[in-house]
Amino acid sequence: MTPFHSRPLPSGRSRSGLARRFASAALAALLGACATAPQQERGDGLDRWAAAAHRSPVNVARDPHRHPVETLRFLGVREDSTVVEILPGSAGYYMEILAPWLREKGRYVAAGRDETAPPQYRADHERMVARLASQPALYDRVVVTKFNGDRHDVAPPGSADFVLTFRNLHNWMERGEAQAALRAFHRALKPGGVLGVVDHRARTDLSEKAQMRAGYIRQDTAIGLIESAGFRLVASSEVNANPRDERSHPEGVWTLPPSYRLGDRDRDRYRAIGESDRFTLKFVKR
Repeated sequence: MTPFHSRPLPSGRSRSGLARRFASAALAALLGACATAPQQERGDGLDRWAAAAHRSPVNVARDPHRHPVETLRFLGVREDSTVVEILPGSAGYYMEILAPWLREKGRYVAAGRDETAPPQYRADHERMVARLASQPALYDRVVVTKFNGDRHDVAPPGSADFVLTFRNLHNWMERGEAQAALRAFHRALKPGGVLGVVDHRARTDLSEKAQMRAGYIRQDTAIGLIESAGFRLVASSEVNANPRDERSHPEGVWTLPPSYRLGDRDRDRYRAIGESDRFTLKFVKR
């Protein structure tokens, strides 16, 4: 048999012509794969729940600022994941997407306030529980646990694929509670489990202490703190970045929507800025 490398070429063909044909075929295959990737992503059903009619109109209005689908896909959440969300509250922005999406194949855990929480926070927790009970078709399989630093297990140790916290870290850092909270998250996660953190991003040219009181924290500070608690940063995303936010407002981050702490004063200006500039970080448990 003639060796492959010395077989004669068919009449009228050159080696350079064949090379071009092979290259074209490879490029077509690559482009085809790239074209089908978004369809495969959309096949996870997440878009459907983000657009579902049960979602609060107030929450839907925040989607252009919070990018829930893109954020969850960046973090790698799947419909068969066990996900613990820390302090979802009665507004339940992510809860109303995650809980029904995970209902059949995964598990959604709402780590809420414990009995020692201040009255206003405890009342909000009770409203969340009542909301879950009022819509069993969506929320009957939600597991409610307690969160207060590391005083409770937010999930059975080593059981969670993901622990997610949205715009909470700055509060824990200012109150000196961040390390305890991170211990609880580390305990709940499986080896290699993911901690997802979104928070208001401080400037690097202003005092960090002053900015923390305004609700902002530096991204590098957050990374250092979380990595010191037994996690490793594996990815960051600018999906929730907002370059219009100069991060220097009279009432801090609460000047911006949705809080509008200044009321009608300069409201159009702050509406045009939108919600805060935020970092989105993905860590794994070491």
